[in-house]
Amino acid sequence: MSSPSSAIQWPAGYSINPRQQGADADTIAAFSSLPVAAIGDAMSRHIGAIGLRQYHADLTTVLCGNAFTVRVRPGDNLMIHKALTMVQPGDVLVIDGGGDLTQALVGGLMRTTCIAQGLAGLVIDGAVRDVVEWAEGGMPLFAKGHTHRGPTKDGPGDINVPIACAGLHVAPGDVIVGDADGVIAIPAAQARDVLLRTHRHLEKEARIREENRAGTSDPERFDSILRAKGLPV
Repeated sequence: MSSPSSAIQWPAGYSINPRQQGADADTIAAFSSLPVAAIGDAMSRHIGAIGLRQYHADLTTVLCGNAFTVRVRPGDNLMIHKALTMVQPGDVLVIDGGGDLTQALVGGLMRTTCIAQGLAGLVIDGAVRDVVEWAEGGMPLFAKGHTHRGPTKDGPGDINVPIACAGLHVAPGDVIVGDADGVIAIPAAQARDVLLRTHRHLEKEARIREENRAGTSDPERFDSILRAKGLPV
């Protein structure tokens, strides 16, 4: 299905699409209390961003909200500024900056705007600057790295399109969850199912943790795997 902006004849390299609604507030609240590692386990363990750093200081902070996506030319933040006029409170700004670290895409002035707009946080496959300000709290931030060098504001770029962010596929409206372990995206259409799977996985972990604590874990859990590989155990 084409987006409402598909009829617009955008200049080459540019598109600005409407915000996608994503998951409801109850679903977002439910994911905000779940560990990213457990969500990843419920999604087959191979999904999630790679190589991002946490720039907010509090390790207990959880980033959670619907994705508002931006794709930019590495080192250019024109379309990020436009996106900040379109976001709604609780959104997570997810930026595909191509992993470039030569110029920062956001800094302290934009952090002030993010707080004023009520963003739930930012995830950036690129660089940031004004690191001390981001560490003050109030705006969760995951990024590939940092540099003092500032961005250009020339474009091109796209708003609310599917993007790749540090190895993570993100579509507009996906549920984004980030904690001290990393960042993951859950497709909005699968959110309720993943939520149930994650709760079941945590129940399984609780049983295993208790067996480990009591010293009653079954050696067959791993020996059966080793025997299947031909090891005489």
